[in-house]
Amino acid sequence: MNKELINPVTEIPVIPLAGKIAYPDMTINLLLARKSEIRAFDEVYKSGGTVLLVPQKDPEEENPDNTGFYKVGTLCRINQFARKSENRLRVLFTGISKVDVNVFFPDETGSYWKASVTERKPCRYSKADKKAYLSEAIDATMRFLSVLSDKNSVSAGFREQLIGSDDFSKTAELISSNIFDSFSDKIDIYLENNPRQQIIKTLKIINTYTEALAIRKKIHEKVRMRSESNQREYILNEQLRAIQEELGEDSDSEADKYVRTLEASAMPGDIKERLLKEAYKLRKMPLNSAEYNVVCNYLDTCLELPWGITDKENTDIKNAQNVLDKSHDGLEKVKERIVEYLAVRKLTDRVNNQIICLVGPPGTGKTTIARTIAEATGRKYVRVSLGGIRDEADIRGHRKTYIASMPGRIMEGIRRAGSTNPLMLLDEVDKMTRDAHGDPGSALMEVLDADQNKEFRDHFLEFPFDLSDVMFVATANTTDTIPAPLLDRMEVIRLKSYSVSEKLSIAKNHLIPKQMKRHGLENGKLRINTAALSKIIAEYTMEAGVRNLEREIANICRKAAKEMIISEKDGMVKVTPSNLARFLGAPKITPETVSDKDEVGVVNGLAYTDAGGTLLKVEVASMPGSGK
Repeated sequence: MNKELINPVTEIPVIPLAGKIAYPDMTINLLLARKSEIRAFDEVYKSGGTVLLVPQKDPEEENPDNTGFYKVGTLCRINQFARKSENRLRVLFTGISKVDVNVFFPDETGSYWKASVTERKPCRYSKADKKAYLSEAIDATMRFLSVLSDKNSVSAGFREQLIGSDDFSKTAELISSNIFDSFSDKIDIYLENNPRQQIIKTLKIINTYTEALAIRKKIHEKVRMRSESNQREYILNEQLRAIQEELGEDSDSEADKYVRTLEASAMPGDIKERLLKEAYKLRKMPLNSAEYNVVCNYLDTCLELPWGITDKENTDIKNAQNVLDKSHDGLEKVKERIVEYLAVRKLTDRVNNQIICLVGPPGTGKTTIARTIAEATGRKYVRVSLGGIRDEADIRGHRKTYIASMPGRIMEGIRRAGSTNPLMLLDEVDKMTRDAHGDPGSALMEVLDADQNKEFRDHFLEFPFDLSDVMFVATANTTDTIPAPLLDRMEVIRLKSYSVSEKLSIAKNHLIPKQMKRHGLENGKLRINTAALSKIIAEYTMEAGVRNLEREIANICRKAAKEMIISEKDGMVKVTPSNLARFLGAPKITPETVSDKDEVGVVNGLAYTDAGGTLLKVEVASMPGSGK
């Protein structure tokens, strides 16, 4: 090396290399874009000297400090350059020699780094050593090139350069720069101070590359023989399988994840053992097969069930009574029955398996009562709609062997509740029908029977599940269409139609505040007096419940909101019998009245239905007959 290139006190400008290495006697093409790089280049170009190219420890670091460089670099000369723009240069450097860095320090302006360096002393080896090591390195490289499928990935002149090299360091760095893919392998060779160790490390790495390439070829051949189609997903999965076989181990597959999750689950031992067998089957199935997806769907559903998860039940009778009174007016018998249930539950600490069935006309609050019971008892609430179902599989589920099969509505409700003791509302139990697919009412009997639901079997799950902790509440409009055996398993509580006084109380305490809040009307913005409410009940609605009454109140709220916006006044909107027609139009119903005078051929009677009672005038009609 030219002694003039290095002086112990010489300050050599530094250009960092991110993810690259400059080698002696080789050229390197760099795009300089950082300010520090441009300043260092300008300094070298101005003085006509050399520059030190040093690899960074962290290639992602934009502005490394003096600890962010390796203590080895390559002195280079500027071969040629092209200025792309004011802040971008394309430069071709030629490596001269590799040196050790004593210290890095900033220049006077602090805009780029400089370094003081020390020349590496040459090592001398015998001809026999050189011949032995270099021949082995060349042979190892040729073996790698012989199994390399992409011959064009190595430059054409590489073989000639390799055969003509007679220096350990040059040979090692020539192989490293042309063959090695990993930057860590390249930097390991580059940083080594001992040339003999350089060539030994290079031999180890190139032999590892050759073995890995041979294994990849073997894996590819196995996949080609095993594959029956050219689908990309199938080929990738088979490659993964072959890699696992070569390594002699199983990867973290889907089956392994299921096994770990099942082993950590709180499900009973016999069920866990059965599901583990299903998980083990996945290891032998192709990932793109229909059966694989069926088994995964089955395991996912089973694992989503709330095994061992039970919500703490609130058996405070006073709290339950307060919640029921606050949310519902009247319905004393229903409230009393719920309080009785909690009293027995608290005294016996045992589940009361009596099934409550709330029967009453539409709009009497059956569904909201069930939700309130769940709130009062501290149970999760889940609603299962049974209206219109006609297939037994809706209750018991479908066999898991079918594609797109699923559990029945009961187990799906348990999964959604996330607890083994929710309150499950079986809504519209009187609307079930039956057809050729089976009778859902018969399947429901097992669910509601206290002696059978401890081991309820869903066709999809195929193992028993304990439903004895679930509190079932059913609703129906009539008991006429409920099968007698099913009705026999339930305690029927009838909700009769509301009286006018009860409707007035419900409207004042619940419906009006609810609708005012829903329509953005603050307290005091709307007032419906009692006489107007009575007129709405008598002349605009005829129902057992309060559903239509709530609709009419909502109608008034919309009209009131419109008036407030149009008039831009901040006053109160008052609704009285005299202006009620302005909000709701003409009365829809003419109340029946009892005549004060007797009429010939007319008798007053009463008609009673679940929706309420009404006057019934029975008229006598005279018709001529034959005398017989």
